[in-house]
Formats: sequence, structure tokens, C-alpha cells
Amino acid sequence: MRKSFLSIFALSLLLFFTVSVQAQSKIKVACVGNSITEGSGLKTTYPQALQQLLGEEYEVHNYGVSGRTLLKKGNLPYWKEAKYQEVLAWNPDVVIIKLGTNDTKPQNWEYKDEFVKDYVELVKSFKMLPSKPKVYICYPLPVFEDKWGITASIVKEEILPAVKKVARKAKVETIDLYTPFIGKAELTYDGVHPNEAGAGLLAKEVYQEITSKGKAAVLNNKK
Repeated sequence: MRKSFLSIFALSLLLFFTVSVQAQSKIKVACVGNSITEGSGLKTTYPQALQQLLGEEYEVHNYGVSGRTLLKKGNLPYWKEAKYQEVLAWNPDVVIIKLGTNDTKPQNWEYKDEFVKDYVELVKSFKMLPSKPKVYICYPLPVFEDKWGITASIVKEEILPAVKKVARKAKVETIDLYTPFIGKAELTYDGVHPNEAGAGLLAKEVYQEITSKGKAAVLNNKK
């Protein structure tokens, strides 16, 4: 009886440690952003679609907050959100940042000279984590209809060049979410936010970029 008990106990321990190791070995992907990332009202948000594409070896969390800005002096800075502290505490292996659309509003873009500086600082706040995550910054989607102060021309002519400059300064890779959506207003439900199909395309673009060099590339980044 004692041998049977010990055998069952040993098997239980083995199973527990196996499950724990599998859980710890998953690559943690944090999606940081505004309403386009949050995906309020969608049955499948882009982070959910990304999880489906990446499969069980990855764990994707949605840290999007509607209306938030990259600019610290913006009307609703992402910096002040609990979600920002949560993603830092999670110690992700990959961080996808998709911010900038709300910064084009007049009350926010008056601080445009601080956009690059604030963005570089945000990137560094993630790169300094113990997990040493691979950080990607995204070009915003095209704006097909100016509304709520969000301005298509500023996205195209000022935000895009600024994001490229941030990538050079912070030494991170970019994910182009602008080009794949050009001329495809039907992938949005209001000219700004992606619908189900749009969220799927967004997830596909992110998926292709972060898996282009394979899982090993992400893990090597942590060494």
C-alpha cells in the first residue's frame, strides 16, 4: 500500500512539474495599444486572432485601452493606465505597441515635438524588464474618415515618419499596418476601427512579423 501511495505521489509531482514547465515555456506576447487593440464590440479582437494564429506555444494578452495616447501630455495618456503597470508586471517576451492614432487629435498633437521622445521612453521601459522582451512598434492603420479629431493627413504625413524615427533611435523593428489597409475602408466599421475582417488582417501582419525568424529568435533575445 505504501509503495502504491509513493508511486501515485511521485506521478502527481511529475505531472505537476511537467505542467508548470510547459506553462513557463510559453512565449508571452503583450499587445499594447488603444481601442484598435482593445477591440471593444468585436467578437474576435486582433489579440485573440493572433493567439489563434500563434497556437499553444504562445500566450497572448490584450493590454489595449480605448482612446489612449502615446504622448504623456495627451488627454488620455497610456502611461497613466493600470494596464501599463500590468504589462510591466507580466514580464512579457514580446511586446507589440500600436499607438499614435489618438495623438493626431488637435489637443494632443500640439505636443507633437515630444512624440518621438515619449515613444522612445516607452520602448525603453519595456526593454529594461527582466524578461528582456523583443519589442515591435506598429505603423498605425490608415484613417479613412476624419472624426473625433483623429486626422488622416497627420497619420500619413507625420505619425508614420515619427514612428520610423523612433525605430531607429530605440533600435526596434517596425510592423507595417498601414500599407496592407490602403484602399480597404471596408475592413473598418467606422473609417477608423477595424471590423472582424480587419482585426484578422491586423493579426496576420503581426503574426508574420514576429514568427518570421522563428521561436528561437525570440528566445535568443532573452540571452
